[in-house]
Amino acid sequence: MKNYGVFDILGPVMIGPSSSHTAGAARLGKIGQEIVDGNFYKVTFYLHGSFAKTYKGHGTNRALVAGVLGMDPSDERIKDSLNIAKEKGIDIEFVETDLGYEHPNTVKMIFHYKNKDDYYIIGSSIGGGNILITNINGNKVEFSGDYPTILIKYKDQKGSISRISSILSDRNINIATMKVSREGKIATMVMEIDNPIEDEIIGLITLLDEVIYITGINPIER
Repeated sequence: MKNYGVFDILGPVMIGPSSSHTAGAARLGKIGQEIVDGNFYKVTFYLHGSFAKTYKGHGTNRALVAGVLGMDPSDERIKDSLNIAKEKGIDIEFVETDLGYEHPNTVKMIFHYKNKDDYYIIGSSIGGGNILITNINGNKVEFSGDYPTILIKYKDQKGSISRISSILSDRNINIATMKVSREGKIATMVMEIDNPIEDEIIGLITLLDEVIYITGINPIER
């Protein structure tokens, strides 16, 4: 996990009273909507720990909703995000819960769809506007959204990592970190890279036969 210094903790540019409960929450929501298909009709937020206790007073509810609507932590529309979601026909629900051994500022965001299965993301706001995504639809991950990040779900087979890495290497893109987890015959890869993610790279990796799902996330404002 990243070590944080004083200049990381001294506050992001943001709207709201708390870097953890507002700026971090907005970043969590936004990174969630970057990962999922945008055609959801409802989002349920399961709030854990401190998030559950103070989400109305600190504006966590508005910040989370603003994020899933694509707003940055500095967006002045955050205060009106609940009404904006209603205008867009997106149902919002908040549930106070206990997610177990998680950071106190943790949320499980479930995106609901009419014609396909729900999709969920678990993430924590860990201070100073910093976040950590720890679970995507049952797959354990760990990334911060501070760097260009590629998420890939693929059929685990010999040579997959090499083929994916070669696509980046051939275009002089350096891989800063890579983490791979497996569940049965399906693997999940999280790569942080040194270059902004371009559609061409995503398209080339998508062409690999083993790839089931891929998305690219450029850094989220902090």
